[in-house]
Amino acid sequence: MTAEDAEPPDRAQKLSVLVSAASQHGATAEIAEAIGHALAGQGLTVTVIPPGDVRSLDGYDAVIIGSAVYMGHWLDPAKDFVNRFRTALAGRPVWLFSSGPVGDPSGKLAQAMDQDPVDLPGLLEATRARDHRRFAGKLDRKVLSLPQRASLLVFRGLNGDFRDWADIRQWAEGIAQQLALAPW
Repeated sequence: MTAEDAEPPDRAQKLSVLVSAASQHGATAEIAEAIGHALAGQGLTVTVIPPGDVRSLDGYDAVIIGSAVYMGHWLDPAKDFVNRFRTALAGRPVWLFSSGPVGDPSGKLAQAMDQDPVDLPGLLEATRARDHRRFAGKLDRKVLSLPQRASLLVFRGLNGDFRDWADIRQWAEGIAQQLALAPW
């Protein structure tokens, strides 16, 4: 068998993806881990680390950046990541995700929170992201401060895990498919 006869290696196995998400209480980090797991299941080499721990984008073919959304904004570590690596991000495919709305999706308060982050237009411009996805979040009263827990007495129905793991996995698998088909 000659080199010409050999099957080319699976392209996905050559691609390395960085998944980085800013998380206040860990729920958004869990989404990043699930995205990483789904990508790895598609044959990609994946690194999942918080934005503040990223020193370089060298060696990564694609980047997925996410953040919890509080008061309509991404967390500072995720925005700082985009600012630090703006030039490097321009040279590779990028996807963004936000985690935020909590509560029963049919509830008025959850519907009011179900909006894109205020920062999104600037983040899309800075990263030239191919897509942004907003995922429902998780609110665990045990990790909240006393004033935050007290506010849950007023805003009932927000406590709980509202993340749709199948939707998160499907989005990540779609990214893997795009990467496998993209010309390099």
